[in-house]
Amino acid sequence: MTGWSPLLRSLPPERRRRLFALARPQSFPAQTRLFEEGETADRFWLIRSGAVALDVYVPGRRTQVVETLGPHQQVGWSWIFPPYRWHLGATAVETVRAWEFDAAQVRALCATDTGLGYELMRLSAAVIADRLQATRLRLLDLYASDGSVPS
Repeated sequence: MTGWSPLLRSLPPERRRRLFALARPQSFPAQTRLFEEGETADRFWLIRSGAVALDVYVPGRRTQVVETLGPHQQVGWSWIFPPYRWHLGATAVETVRAWEFDAAQVRALCATDTGLGYELMRLSAAVIADRLQATRLRLLDLYASDGSVPS
């Protein structure tokens, strides 16, 4: 698992093995919609190859891409916090190969292995912070470019 995401590198081998016992390989052709903002967040992915664009609905405009994720990155964090609803949308930009994790199974594993639960929560918080910053910067750029941000 060398070269993998911080999620995998930071987990002790036994916890990583337990988590990956729940993983299944998944692939998405280019232009496949993985999920919509507001839908139930019942899974997440670790990208093996390809790219996924995260987008946000902006009233009065078309959906705006806020970040593009590639190999070794995690797609989805909304599965870990109630009410388990996606905060963004996602589309495969090119063919994606990923490990898919069922959220309910991972949450159940975390309930029995609180150390793993803590690590996943800590790593998910880092992902959330990154996504929030990327979204903020994209929206600032979007609104500043059309002159609608007051000075």
